[in-house]
Amino acid sequence: MSELTPLSSLAVGASAVIREFPKQGVAFLRLREMGLLPGTRLTLIRTAPMGDPLEIKVRGYNLTLRKTEADHILIELNQAAAN
Repeated sequence: MSELTPLSSLAVGASAVIREFPKQGVAFLRLREMGLLPGTRLTLIRTAPMGDPLEIKVRGYNLTLRKTEADHILIELNQAAAN
């Protein structure tokens, strides 16, 4: 198993799998309801010029997250993307 890193550090165009997710807070409940769950694959589509917000593709749709939200979502890079 590779090292876990925050979603906010993912490079544009890279794919990863969500491994850990905070289990409390209203914002995080909302994000889980939108499909951000452990084991879910995602791809970082783009970031705004100042790095906030981030746009990811998850479960067939694009979702925009604040960098502060993405800091709390831990991901593991896909093996294909890491090689």
